[in-house]
Amino acid sequence: MALKKSELYSSLWSSCDEVRGGMDPIQYKDYVLVLLLIKYVSDKYAGMPYAPITIPPGASFKDMVALKGKPDIGDQINKKIIGPLANANKLSDMPDFNDPGKLGSGKEMVERLTNLIAIFENKSLDFSKNRTDGDDILGDAYEYLMRHFATESGKSKGQFYTPAEVSRVIAQIIGIHDAETTSATTVYDPTCGSGSLLLKVGDEAGTRVTLYGQEKDAATSTLARMNMILHNNPTALIEQGNTLSVPKFFGSANSLA
Repeated sequence: MALKKSELYSSLWSSCDEVRGGMDPIQYKDYVLVLLLIKYVSDKYAGMPYAPITIPPGASFKDMVALKGKPDIGDQINKKIIGPLANANKLSDMPDFNDPGKLGSGKEMVERLTNLIAIFENKSLDFSKNRTDGDDILGDAYEYLMRHFATESGKSKGQFYTPAEVSRVIAQIIGIHDAETTSATTVYDPTCGSGSLLLKVGDEAGTRVTLYGQEKDAATSTLARMNMILHNNPTALIEQGNTLSVPKFFGSANSLA
């Protein structure tokens, strides 16, 4: 059964926006996108041996659903879901689901997280049984949501992600498809966002190449790391930090990459 992506993502955004209330969209996006990832990897890989991403026992989306309505839901999500998932896949900078400054305290936090989890229980979001007419439902959903978060925050969409159309054009312009490449060939994006451009360039190469990226936003850099794993680039190295003030990658003679 093919997913009608436009309808699915529109419904997803409407639901997320309704639950957000007065929360800053820049902060809210971190929680929404991480939940989307957890839902996606749980549906696709939970219980699967040799999967590209590890879902520890008790840390799937199903286990998160079981926490709905609990008075300590935020703390439990951190300890039972986010922590184990991050440790098993060497991820860092995951959002704090027990932050009263962002999510409210007491009943407000419980209701907000419970309602947010409920959004992703939508049967149309069963990634284990559904497929799309494209090959990157996670990337498409991410791009759709980021476009709307950017609009809501009044910021340029370019500050959040590189649109897929732009990524494809750049990947073709640099000519890597016709170049002689090996695993020693490196591709570096100093402002990689969710890794869309890196992945598109990697796809254009005739052989598997080595991907490097740096991203200032902590939550987005985590998303990029997971994106690399999900797209069969587990050796890609994504660092978090401001490339201008604290560059993480250097070339020969300690020069900037």
